[in-house]
Amino acid sequence: MRYFARISYDGSHFEGFQRLKNGRGVQNEIEHVLSILAHHEVKVKGAGRTDRGVHALDQCIHFDFDLDISVSKLKYVLNRMLSKYIAVRELEVVSSDFHARHSVRKKTYVYKVYRGEKNPFLEDYTYPYYQEIDLDKMRECSMVFLGAHSFHNFVSGERDNYDSEIFAFDIKEEGDYLLFTLEAKSFYRYMVRSIVGAVMDVGSGRADIKEVQDALASFSKKQFSIVPPQGLYLTKIEY
Repeated sequence: MRYFARISYDGSHFEGFQRLKNGRGVQNEIEHVLSILAHHEVKVKGAGRTDRGVHALDQCIHFDFDLDISVSKLKYVLNRMLSKYIAVRELEVVSSDFHARHSVRKKTYVYKVYRGEKNPFLEDYTYPYYQEIDLDKMRECSMVFLGAHSFHNFVSGERDNYDSEIFAFDIKEEGDYLLFTLEAKSFYRYMVRSIVGAVMDVGSGRADIKEVQDALASFSKKQFSIVPPQGLYLTKIEY
């Protein structure tokens, strides 16, 4: 029987979502609990990876599990047995051809920049940034990323394909926070952090919009800032 779950986790306590041989991944923790319950190895498939320190409000997974237990009971048991930094928010039975990654239509990430007074309780959950920054220039720059592009200069590591399409990119102020919201079908390693870093470079005067446009259009490598992981949240996945 195939199950689909929406989960949340505090990324500051994990080395990323992915399964690790020697490390603490969210995937490892869930598989460990499911395997104890099933008395055999159970593998979990995720909608995508998040890096070390990145948080998820709405990560999605699927797994095959045949124990005779109700959905509500299984959800309850998982939340009791899993780390206190992981929560199963929704759980349901789905068809056997559903795939948590391949069936995704859209993902939404939010990046949080904190502009208020120093607060030690926000260090693992925001990017504290105190320099002057031009919000209008950043919004103008964000428009460059909309639509379909090859994001080769905004992705870490080698891939066969760097293509994606950004459906929406919004930057807004909420009190002491700057919130960057990006929607796309797929994001690659460090892609959101690299895009936000480039936009902030433009806002702070370290780069101009023409350089960002050139980096999208050319394979010549241009180095922009990569913002730290703790401000990044996977907030919504749509199927």
